[in-house]
Amino acid sequence: MTKNTKEYAGKILIIVENLPVPFDTRVWQEAKGLAEEGYKVNIICPTGKGFEKKYEYIDNISIYRHPMPKEGSDFIGYLNEYATALSHEFYLSLTVLFKEGFDVIHACNPPDNIFLIAAFYKLFGKKFVFDHHDICPELYLCKFNKKNILYFLLLLFEKLTFKFADISIATNESYKEIAIQRGKMDTDKVFVVRSGPDLNRLIIRPSDISIKRKKYLISYIGVIGKQEGLDYLIEAAKYIKNVKERNDIQYSIIGDGTYLYEIKQKCNQYGLNDIFDFTGRISDDKMLKILNTADICVNPDEYNEMNDKSTMNKVLEYMALGKPIVQFDLKEGKYSAQDSSLYANKNDYTDFAEKILFLLDNEELRVKMGQIGRKRIEELLCWDKSKLELIKAYNFLFKKTKGNS
Repeated sequence: MTKNTKEYAGKILIIVENLPVPFDTRVWQEAKGLAEEGYKVNIICPTGKGFEKKYEYIDNISIYRHPMPKEGSDFIGYLNEYATALSHEFYLSLTVLFKEGFDVIHACNPPDNIFLIAAFYKLFGKKFVFDHHDICPELYLCKFNKKNILYFLLLLFEKLTFKFADISIATNESYKEIAIQRGKMDTDKVFVVRSGPDLNRLIIRPSDISIKRKKYLISYIGVIGKQEGLDYLIEAAKYIKNVKERNDIQYSIIGDGTYLYEIKQKCNQYGLNDIFDFTGRISDDKMLKILNTADICVNPDEYNEMNDKSTMNKVLEYMALGKPIVQFDLKEGKYSAQDSSLYANKNDYTDFAEKILFLLDNEELRVKMGQIGRKRIEELLCWDKSKLELIKAYNFLFKKTKGNS
């Protein structure tokens, strides 16, 4: 079945549906971490975002890509999107099986349907690891604000995913609680592997004042979707400019997404085009130049059931670069940042604006908060620490599956 005779600690097939790899930083860090520990790693993912090759071999990892399905917006659309992706994934899983073989399917959600592939392979003794990136039922409520047939299907798929999983990997303690309470998983089979930033990538550099048009620079990095809360940042900027009469602040928005057009339109409507820069997707070098120059970094994610329980990568990245943060009072955001952030009242853009102004007028506090965040990343939340938990999870799994191949 496999032509490769090299001895490995185990053979892992990672399947991720919503982002290409290595663009998906968490999945790529996990894959490299496992490969460094002696595992053979293959990845199945979609094309997109500059990663269009159907096959690549990078850092001893094979990456198989399929076309990105058209994103659905209703029941039929979602059914078509998920069925198309699933068929591509199953076909490529057979390709990997006969070329390399694998012991484990490691599924990264969303969505929670990859268990269907894993269930088939479990008939042949393969193991299933569920890597829980997003809580899909809450994400659906966040986007559509209704409990219809799709919502209840998502709950069912989540339940079945946990049922078939030999172990699950949670990104934080809130997700671990969901795995145990809603997913009915045994506590010792749930491992918290945080999406820690790679300090070899996020390098602190001197500020580049040439990119500043104003005295102060406020930066955001991340997906630009409706649920990311950039509307609150636009409202806060309008309040700061028109009510507080401050015209010494520039905003840099790094990233792309389905809500970018609407956000740009809102900026134009409010007369904020002169102080907002939208960079789109940019290289790490340009990203680091902007974030290192920023006086404050912001996370305007609104309070909802999804965001309250989720760890946002951008917060950890801001901390890694030693930047003070302003965000809303969210459970996991508060756990991550602690005293490196100020916390505005939930979904209150006026308070968000006031927190920004307070920090801008207190340079010494900004420096202290940045130092606190960087230290917390170095000592607890960097990828080197998270990787240890990932390896612990796989040591547990292979101890239970010794002899399978």
